[in-house]
Amino acid sequence: MSTSTSAERVVEIGMPRLSDSMEEATILSWLKRPGDDVARGEGLVEVETDKATMVYESEIEGVLEEIVVDEGATAALGAVIARIRVDGAHGATPTPPPAAPAGAAQTPSSGAKGKGTVELEFREAVLQALDEELAADERVFLFGEDVAVAGGVFAVTPGLQETHGPDRVFDTPISELAMTGAAYGAAITGKRPVLEIMFGDFLALSMDTLINQATKYWFLTGGRQSVPLVIRSVVGAGGRFGAIHSQMPVSWLTGITGLKIVAPATPADAKGLLKAAIRDENPVVFLEHKRLYTLKGEVGGDEVVPIGRARVAREGRDLTLVTAMKGVHDCQAAAETLAADHGIDAEVVDLRTLRPIDLETVLGSVAKTNRVAIVEEGPLTGGWAGEMLALVAEHGLSDLDDAWRIATPNTPIPYSPPLEDAHLPGPKRIAAEVLQRVRSKTSP
Repeated sequence: MSTSTSAERVVEIGMPRLSDSMEEATILSWLKRPGDDVARGEGLVEVETDKATMVYESEIEGVLEEIVVDEGATAALGAVIARIRVDGAHGATPTPPPAAPAGAAQTPSSGAKGKGTVELEFREAVLQALDEELAADERVFLFGEDVAVAGGVFAVTPGLQETHGPDRVFDTPISELAMTGAAYGAAITGKRPVLEIMFGDFLALSMDTLINQATKYWFLTGGRQSVPLVIRSVVGAGGRFGAIHSQMPVSWLTGITGLKIVAPATPADAKGLLKAAIRDENPVVFLEHKRLYTLKGEVGGDEVVPIGRARVAREGRDLTLVTAMKGVHDCQAAAETLAADHGIDAEVVDLRTLRPIDLETVLGSVAKTNRVAIVEEGPLTGGWAGEMLALVAEHGLSDLDDAWRIATPNTPIPYSPPLEDAHLPGPKRIAAEVLQRVRSKTSP
């Protein structure tokens, strides 16, 4: 590291460890150019490792000073690949957290925001929930690809193996079917496994065990044997991961009887719902949107958020927007635009869990606003948004003046950044569709 002034310095960016077996990686493309501003959590470079192609997100905020390793070149683990200039306006280089005391994972420290609350990133909240549940119940264990030594490819699980030992936090080979089978076997013999499937796109490889074994065993044993397992998986687009690492597999799962699907949007819900999922007696798929990992928010102490209970994220009177995960923040941004520019007051309902669905909260909102749009990051055909609309129509038709879906086209997710952005139901598109719909329904 070289220092230019007391308030300005250049930070060297090393090739990050993105898998436990990684010794080197190839730079496929730089997402920023020298002179570009770089935000913390923003995609910096696309890297190809021995296991996957992924985007490395900047851990600091500043200006890209220099690219050291060009596109197409290979660099060893830890080798300098770029330099970022940080100054007083952007903040200094993050200070590594202190060594964790016995019995505590290396969760970054945060300042208190209120009685019993701290500000955490989404990924930190997930880590905290895992650490606390591992400490509280010796039956809980965590396993998956690169969750132990590397601390997760999205840096969600660092320090857990050091704290809880290699028998309770360990890495596995790449075999989603084998891992899911192991989780199922452990669950029916008294353990409470937490399995990480690195990308939700590959949940399809877990389907036989999940559909034909784990979610049926309670029924087949006459209610005598539960299957308390959790599958954590990273989902969602917007990170330039391409068509095979950006999908939203909710529609594959919503028809599976006996399965719960949890989809948090905030750090507080990420922690509280994960704790609830680990304590649940049923199979739970816990979805973590990759574009939320750097989101910050206040998180309480040991609070457990009940599965199956939605929340009203924004009060409104003219229209209800129902959504989940990153869609909550997109809808809130769209609602602010609609209110400021057009006087349309939208209510935003964060479902938090997609199975079971809290229909009561949604119907209560629709009864107030008389209009509903379901916003889903996923294909229009066969998505959970269609099921949600059917439930609203079946149980709340007398309150409805208008109802429709805002989703992605029925196409694979593009890799091109502008095409991927256009593919997704972001704030601008949500606001534009709401405005068009409201105006068309109110015009004489």
